[in-house]
Amino acid sequence: MDTQNDLKYWVAFSRHPKIGATRLVKLFNFFHSMEEAWRASFSELCRAGLDENIIHDFLAQKMTINPDAEWEKLIKENISVLVINDPKYPKLLKEIWNPPAILYVKGELPPDDGFNLAVVGTRKISTYGRQIASMLTAELVQNGFNIISGLALGVDALAHQTTVGLGGKTIAVLGSGIDSESVYPVQNKYLAGEIIKTGGAVISEYPLGAIAMPGNFPLRNRIVSGLSLGTLVIEAAEESGALITAQCALEQNREVFAVPGSIFNPTSAGPNKLIKMGAKAVTSVNDILETLNLVKAADFIQNKKILPASPEEEKILANLSAEPTHVDKLITASGLDTAKVGAILTLMEMKGMVKNLGGMNYVLSK
Repeated sequence: MDTQNDLKYWVAFSRHPKIGATRLVKLFNFFHSMEEAWRASFSELCRAGLDENIIHDFLAQKMTINPDAEWEKLIKENISVLVINDPKYPKLLKEIWNPPAILYVKGELPPDDGFNLAVVGTRKISTYGRQIASMLTAELVQNGFNIISGLALGVDALAHQTTVGLGGKTIAVLGSGIDSESVYPVQNKYLAGEIIKTGGAVISEYPLGAIAMPGNFPLRNRIVSGLSLGTLVIEAAEESGALITAQCALEQNREVFAVPGSIFNPTSAGPNKLIKMGAKAVTSVNDILETLNLVKAADFIQNKKILPASPEEEKILANLSAEPTHVDKLITASGLDTAKVGAILTLMEMKGMVKNLGGMNYVLSK
């Protein structure tokens, strides 16, 4: 893993707009360290595989870049850096063609053993799309999924908002820098902060201060799909960024899901086209779970959330389900006295393990 000293040279190189993932990897593979690459001569950079014009541009711009100052900016913004040889680099993303060589991260990435699903779609979301996006995202979160999207207005923002509201984990992938002055779109800057506060992350391969150029977004989309087991498209025009993300998913050998819509709605043209091309039509979360063969895995995740902390809790949990159960039945089935059951249920409710529906009826929390 790179030392902090070497990481600051990865960051410094990424400040050059023409030194992207492919060229960063070339430098990393050729030199012993990125610091050595930073100090390399014109001829050494040529041998590393960089074009002469790129080298001329870099050497001219290099005089304006201070690696130490760039690193201080990251510290000030509480932004961390992951490079492609870091053990913490997301495994799914590393599998794709041309993965980002450097990732700027604000917040916490979920562990690699979780389930990630991309949820994307139009900025011009309809009432139908809003209902579907909220419902399916909620179902995914309740089944243990982390939601990946692009922080755009419309479907993306709604997917993030729904996840945050349910206490789930979501990752927003930006086509700009992730520093407070660069987050795009500006309207979703507050949402980006909420994602971070609730244990998610805002990430980008673009350095601090990078503005959202149109050409950034197709590249951003490969990260959205690359982090995910599959991509769910909810309303999108026939030519749209969401369909580019779906195309990236196909190229990465990941699943593509689409919500069917009215043939009279232009934003249903994209999902309907994807379904005709072989994408899985989705009307409930089970369509996704079955396709990914995750029905049992999702059940396992849900069960992990409500593991008993004591033998008494175990007895009560064994007699609870999604169907309401009266406290008298729990007392009889558990063999515990009334006061003990009442106290345990109160504690379990405080821990979010069970819900009191009123009338002394309880269910497992989802």
